[in-house]
Amino acid sequence: MGLSADQIRNGLDAIAAHDPRMARALSVAGYPEPRIRERGYRTMLRTIVGQQVSVASADSVWRKLEAELGEDIPAADLLGRDFDALRACGLSRQKQGYVRSLCELVEAREIDFENLPADDEEAIALLTRIKGIGRWSAEIYLLFAEGRPDIWPAGDLAVQKAVGRIAGLDEAPGEKETRAIGEDWRPHRGAAAIFTWHAYYVPTL
Repeated sequence: MGLSADQIRNGLDAIAAHDPRMARALSVAGYPEPRIRERGYRTMLRTIVGQQVSVASADSVWRKLEAELGEDIPAADLLGRDFDALRACGLSRQKQGYVRSLCELVEAREIDFENLPADDEEAIALLTRIKGIGRWSAEIYLLFAEGRPDIWPAGDLAVQKAVGRIAGLDEAPGEKETRAIGEDWRPHRGAAAIFTWHAYYVPTL
């Protein structure tokens, strides 16, 4: 489960209490809605399915996988399907490599989505062992599915653009500067990230 509305509100209030930039932005944009995903292997699988395709295409592939393998799409059953069967579901050769990497790690119990490392960086390092999963995807999983309060996806372009506006910069900062700005918002950077995605669409900010 992701951060609750109360957790987001409390986190942003704590930041705003010592950062007038965030206080001003919050007064303009208001509080964001929670972003919550289900914890577990299926959410990470859905992330891979959705990479670099439209929402409609990802939904189509997902429905075909459920029809082929059942609603739970068990990792062992997916590994048991051959190339053509998964291709018929809409998975390219590259995507098949990614989903098989995920399923192999799950089946080998090298990744247990119910018991990821408590340390955020250790959890990110573990999740990025999955082929096709970079730091951003790992951070998004930890924030939306686990509700970890201090995740800060500084490489996200929307986060960077919103942070630039919040901080009153002439242009959007790069990942390094965005990460540095976020240091002042510990240990509530997860709430700050959710706010930046919300604020990105507020033209008056």
